Amino acid sequence: MRHILKILKKYSFYIILVFILLFLQASCDLSLPEYTSDIVNIGIQQYGIESPVPEVITEEEYDKLLLFMTSESKEKVNNNYILITKEDTQYLEKYPLLNEENLYILKEDNEDIKDIITLPMIMVYTTGQDNFDISSLNLPIPEGVSIYDALKLMDEQQHDELINKINEKYSSDTVSLLEQTAIVYLKDEYIKIGIDVEQIQINYIIITGLKMIVLALISMVLTIITVLLSSRIAAYFSKDLRKEVVSKVMTYSNAEFESFSTASLITRSTNDIQQIQMLIVMLLRVVFYAPIMGLGALAKVSGSEMSYIIALAVATIIGVVIILFALAMPKFNKVQKLIDKVNLVSREILTGIPVIRAFANEKHEEKRFDEANKDLTKVNLFVNRIMTVMMPTMMFIMNGVSVLIVWIGASKIDAGTMQVGTLMAFITYTMQIIMAFLMISMVSIMIPRAFVSLKRIGKVLDKDSSIKQIAKPVKFKEELKGTVEFKDVYFRYPDALEDVLQNISFKAVKGTTTAFIGSTGSGKSTLINLIPRFYDVTGGKILIDGVDIKNTDIKQLRSKIGYVPQKGMLFKGTIESNIGFGLNKISKENIVKSASISQSLEFINNKKDKYQSEISQGGANVSGGQRQRLAIARAIAIDPEIYIFDDSFSALDYKTDLKLRQELNKITKDATIFIVAQRISTVMQADQIIVLDKGKIVGIGKHKELLKNCKIYQEIASSQLSKEELDETR
Repeated sequence: MRHILKILKKYSFYIILVFILLFLQASCDLSLPEYTSDIVNIGIQQYGIESPVPEVITEEEYDKLLLFMTSESKEKVNNNYILITKEDTQYLEKYPLLNEENLYILKEDNEDIKDIITLPMIMVYTTGQDNFDISSLNLPIPEGVSIYDALKLMDEQQHDELINKINEKYSSDTVSLLEQTAIVYLKDEYIKIGIDVEQIQINYIIITGLKMIVLALISMVLTIITVLLSSRIAAYFSKDLRKEVVSKVMTYSNAEFESFSTASLITRSTNDIQQIQMLIVMLLRVVFYAPIMGLGALAKVSGSEMSYIIALAVATIIGVVIILFALAMPKFNKVQKLIDKVNLVSREILTGIPVIRAFANEKHEEKRFDEANKDLTKVNLFVNRIMTVMMPTMMFIMNGVSVLIVWIGASKIDAGTMQVGTLMAFITYTMQIIMAFLMISMVSIMIPRAFVSLKRIGKVLDKDSSIKQIAKPVKFKEELKGTVEFKDVYFRYPDALEDVLQNISFKAVKGTTTAFIGSTGSGKSTLINLIPRFYDVTGGKILIDGVDIKNTDIKQLRSKIGYVPQKGMLFKGTIESNIGFGLNKISKENIVKSASISQSLEFINNKKDKYQSEISQGGANVSGGQRQRLAIARAIAIDPEIYIFDDSFSALDYKTDLKLRQELNKITKDATIFIVAQRISTVMQADQIIVLDKGKIVGIGKHKELLKNCKIYQEIASSQLSKEELDETR
């Protein structure tokens, strides 16, 4: 996992940038419900008048307002208003009523007097109604006396006591209801003064709407940028992760390859990384954004009386998610393993089609694939069926919560304790909170599967190769160039119970050919695979140029070796690219020379595009013999010090085999050659032949010597050569 985090660290700046952009986007989105509420509450219900504090009021009404204030309140209000008359000509154009009546105007916007002036405005408005009954106030005012006259006749102490009683009577009403009533009174005053209230309302709605449009556009731009950044981060991270996985796999020895199947490694570097890429996009777009939105919306409604509805909804959603995940989680790991199995079966069928057809076994293989496919389908269906329950359940919860909010909110609006716009904003914020959980829940469908993929990729990256590169490699000894020596070598495969090779000791020098022969399973290929360190010996040591290969630089070691595997593996490209595979740059002369020595010229020249002829993956469009010859040409092209031919002449006819080895002998006078072969004719001319049986050397020498003193070699020779041929070679 640390390797994955290390790669992700490269993109930390961009991830932080995305987080900042998401925060800004959430701020825009969270502001929109407030503006919607303002349009309804202020723009529509309050006629666009934002504050109940009058900007201008007639002297008559001002005096009435003062009657409903205590002495202390009067002083504060008087400090904020100035009286203007028709002599103040600069106001005449704005307030034509000034010709008839004096006005009071607010010096500057001051919300400090809002609480003082709101209730007097309501009292003036209420008492001015035709159906007003003074007795409803339950105040000590004589019958037939107006409230204004009564207030004027009272001394300061009596007046203040009465006003305090009135304030206590209205203290149970909500602030919003009081302000709305005050603004109805203020609207009538503005109309009387000559102010165009309709224009105020239209201007307010238009300005607020424009603000919403600007915020929506900003949010849209931020969304586009975050989506772009998130996608690029995920794509480039996946690219780096694939590169890291392939680079890691390239360091594996054969032992590590055996712990991961080829099909599994393909799945891990494709499907698993794709799952991680999708997870990163979802993390950056949803998992980061949802909590910001949810917490932001929660902060907006935290003081509301209906907050318990949100708590109920969130608790229900969390319960649903826990139940669904308890059912689905065990299946996610199984899905990836079943994908591995489908890939494995598919790969076997596709690569083995000729054999399947030859044995008319198509139905069996179709059935085998169908079983693997059905197993994967069943698990996928189970997971998808569980997860499909999530969306309708969440929508049911969300709609149920909406109905509950409207039901409770409507009663509050009817009671005058809540405004319509406030209810609309509360519903929007609640939906944002629920949607935040809903988004996380939807993403959580892929999170478990992606975490399974993370673990699988982590296992590949955390798996260290058993072939270790030492910090300070020893240089090869030039005077012993081409010398290969096995000293009491033992080898056992990982987790095996017994050694495959035991007590192997021999020496090969440059200019000589060492051949290995023995029955199938005697350890021939295993032995030569130890030379380029495809495996490390478990006992003894191998020396090349006088240095233990465990103490050398792996790349330098392998650059000395021209390796031709038992199966001639070619790569997609051209004949030229395959021959020059081991070199950064190869000359035309070298290509032709290598092709000539490997006896490839004839079939290359018969092709239309010669050396530019296409080679398909694995060399499927050329014959087995042609593949082997091109593989040999590839080894010849790098002009190595050591040649390893692992049964590389098996697909060649005797004539081609003989001619190829004759040509090889001309260019390998200063090289050390190792040949693994099944045919006596291939090894007869070797300088030393090593006979293996059950992982042990049972004979070593030249052909004639072994015919005399090695029983197993005699048996092999007798099975392949006629009596006359044996007599000739003795």
